[in-house]
Amino acid sequence: MTVTDSFSRYLLACRILPRTTQRNVRDAFEGLFRTYGLPWAIRTDNGTPFAGRAVGGLSRLSVWWIKLGILPERIDPGCPQQNGRHERFHRTLKAETASPPKASLIDQQQAFDCFRHQYNEDRHHESLGDIPPGKVYKKSNRPYPSRLPEIVYPDHMIIRKVRPSGRIRWRGIELQISETLIGEPVAFEQIDDDSYQVYYGPVKLAIYDERKKKLIKPKVTRRKQH
Repeated sequence: MTVTDSFSRYLLACRILPRTTQRNVRDAFEGLFRTYGLPWAIRTDNGTPFAGRAVGGLSRLSVWWIKLGILPERIDPGCPQQNGRHERFHRTLKAETASPPKASLIDQQQAFDCFRHQYNEDRHHESLGDIPPGKVYKKSNRPYPSRLPEIVYPDHMIIRKVRPSGRIRWRGIELQISETLIGEPVAFEQIDDDSYQVYYGPVKLAIYDERKKKLIKPKVTRRKQH
C-alpha cells in the first residue's frame, strides 16, 4: 500500500500488507491519520477495498472516510493516467526496490523503508524547486477525532435512514440503496417536480425519478456545501 501527498510528493506510506482487506487497509490509514492528520480528499483507483458495487461506488472504507470528512475521489476505470503522478512514482519504486524482488517480505519492507527516507529527505524534485518533499510537506491541521462525527445535511433536504435490508422507504415505495450504508442517513434534494438527487454526505449516490419510481446511478460527484 502506497500513499503520497499530491502537492508535495511526500511518501506517507509504503507498506506491505498481508492482504488488502478492508480491515487491514483501514488499520493502516487510521495510523496515517493519527500521525499526519486528516486530508480533505483521497484519490484512488476502483479496486477493492476503495470502491464497491453499491450506489455511488461506495465501499465500507470510503463510507468511513466520508464520515471523517474526507471525499473519496476515484479515477475512471481503465484510466490510470488520471492518477499519473502516482503511477510514475510506482515505476520508480519498483525499479529501485523490487527489480528483482527481495528474498523475503522483511527484506522487501526494509528496502521500502530505506527508499521512503531517501525519497522524502534526500531526493530533489525539479517540480518542487529542486528540494526534497520533506522540505515542503506539512501535516494536516485536522486531527483524527476520538469519535466519528455524524453526517449532517442542510435543512431543505429530506432524510431517510437505510434499513437492515439496505433499503429505505420513500413515499410508500421500497428503494434499494445499499447494505454498505445500513444504519446511515441518506438525503433527498429536489431538482424539479419529478426528480431528486440522493446523497450520502457530500457524495451523489443517484437521481431518483419520481415518475419511473427508479434510482438512476450517476458518476460520483461532490455535493455543494451550504
